Amino acid sequence: MNELDQAVADYLSIRRAFGFKLEKHAKLLPRFVAFLADQGVTSVTNELSLAWATQSADADPIVWKNRLTIVRGFAKYLATLDPQTEVPPKGLVVARPHSNYRAEPYLYSDQDVEALMAAARRGLRPLKAVTYETLIGLLVVTGCRIGELLRCRRDDVDPEHRVLVISDSKFGKSREVPLHQSTLEALVAYLRRRDQLFPTATTNLFISTAGGRLTYKSVQPVFARLAKQAGLEPRSDRCRPRLHDFRHGFAVHQLLEWNRSGADVAALLPLLSTVLGHVDPGSTYWYLEAVPELLAFAASQAEKTLEILR
Repeated sequence: MNELDQAVADYLSIRRAFGFKLEKHAKLLPRFVAFLADQGVTSVTNELSLAWATQSADADPIVWKNRLTIVRGFAKYLATLDPQTEVPPKGLVVARPHSNYRAEPYLYSDQDVEALMAAARRGLRPLKAVTYETLIGLLVVTGCRIGELLRCRRDDVDPEHRVLVISDSKFGKSREVPLHQSTLEALVAYLRRRDQLFPTATTNLFISTAGGRLTYKSVQPVFARLAKQAGLEPRSDRCRPRLHDFRHGFAVHQLLEWNRSGADVAALLPLLSTVLGHVDPGSTYWYLEAVPELLAFAASQAEKTLEILR
């Protein structure tokens, strides 16, 4: 391991201590260091940083920008150790968002969810069927990230306090997600049925047919197949059924319910942010873009703010 390899390892270790996952960084920075080694240099330069970030000529500029951003963070750290390090300035790559870059949320109706669950029961073997039916249901009613649920252990289900414990989530945060009694009963029923179908002891909540923990890589293609069997068609090039959209739908439905009931949404938003695991309510406001009714609410809130400032 050369000095730059060691610097990458140290940089990732330090940042992970602050709760960052850095999965892309862990893949890309060793490649960047290897690129520098191939050029016969031992210090980061702006020219080589840009050359590495843009070496895929057919990639979207937003990809180039993201790669260069990762290098910039590493270079800032490296500059404290090597004064010859050049930190790539912002603006080296211009990546303007285009109309079809951000995906539109696919908001599932109750009928869509029922169709997905029915497809799981109909098209999968017993253990897989009960696992995916329960996983989809839990995504709908908790707003959790798919990765959070896949990492859950069976003892993260707390029947006494009616919560699901989410540990080591994004930014290293942990939280307790409240469960409705019907959700808790469904989880208990799933675990009972799962133990009948796979008696071997395992600590994971959701398991594969081999008894190991489910992974996103294995879940995604199964979900895509279930969506197709359930008749869920893309609504546009940017709006296709995605696992993450259950989380979006949870937030939108909760905001709509509060808005229609006349509740003080602004006061309740921090509560929703906590359940979703957001760092601050500002991240939750993004969900207001999903439906016109919420956009109208956001506009009215902005008008009230302007009136106060006048």
